[in-house]
Amino acid sequence: MRLDSLRHLYERRGPFISVYLDTARTTEDAASAVELRWRRLDGELAKAGAPPELREPVGELVNDPVEAAPGRAVFAEGSSVALTESLAAPPRREIARWSPLPHVMPMLAQRGETVPHLQVLADHAGADVIISCGGPKRELSVEAADWPIQKTGQGGWSQTRYERDAEETWRRNAVATAEVIDKESHGIGAEVIVLAGEPQTRHMIMEALGKDTAGRVVVAERGSRAPGSANEPFQAEVDRALAAWVRKGGAALLAAYQAGPYATGLAETARALREGRVRTLLLRDDPSADATLWIGPEGNQLAADPGELSDLGVELPMEERADAALARAVAVTGAELWFVPELDSPDGVGAVLRF
Repeated sequence: MRLDSLRHLYERRGPFISVYLDTARTTEDAASAVELRWRRLDGELAKAGAPPELREPVGELVNDPVEAAPGRAVFAEGSSVALTESLAAPPRREIARWSPLPHVMPMLAQRGETVPHLQVLADHAGADVIISCGGPKRELSVEAADWPIQKTGQGGWSQTRYERDAEETWRRNAVATAEVIDKESHGIGAEVIVLAGEPQTRHMIMEALGKDTAGRVVVAERGSRAPGSANEPFQAEVDRALAAWVRKGGAALLAAYQAGPYATGLAETARALREGRVRTLLLRDDPSADATLWIGPEGNQLAADPGELSDLGVELPMEERADAALARAVAVTGAELWFVPELDSPDGVGAVLRF
């Protein structure tokens, strides 16, 4: 995943409040439970030195029923909330930190790999297209022609013409759908396109797609535009297609890591990030990790030894969580981040290098 959306955080001076809270409101006393959990974290922040004028807007946000979600991550700096994200499930750990850098890694790990993709449900009348690229999804409806849609089957001298006209309507709608898929796929850099619906329409769409786009299509056998159709079977196929892409991508990165050039361990990886040589940071997903690095004020200033930063002119290196320092360096150097279940590295950290 790319961390471009986090760069604005690192333009702030810090320090930061970082909060991960279970904000689920599934029971009658949920509001009181959320407030009690927040009070506990607020007390931890107060002890760490976070000022009340910064803790207050965080508390208002996590207790706001309009912002209800199973979980929430909040990052605040200065006198305001700098970033908040709803979590699809309660956080694996409730966290309250007051630190030089925002503690974004738990949010990124829980979010998982964002796969730019399209979901397409098509029939003779057109298609419904959902575009996903992180952030809010966009939905489009495609329909180039609306008559005639059905073959009459009534016989007579006009039957052949009606059937031909109906097939032409289907073809026009399929071509229009393919044009939208091509455009939106290139627009977001879609990695996966899941196509479901009427089999004949699917075939027409595939024939009309550009070669590159067609190569990213996964055909789903379950899914329909018909009124009242259940969405769950189609969504399950979408989830499987995305999971397969993530597995394939992870395997390819691990193969690239083994082939080299690569960096392994915190010290080597920090040095490679500092020098702008990292293409993809590989990180073993370990919620209990607590290793540290030394950092300077610039995003690419990180090292396992504070002396390395002093030699580069950093006057007062600060010790910070390694994952927070790594996330900042990935964001500001334009590298990518990929979580892996295992990694042949003593620290669970490594990198595929550009050179």
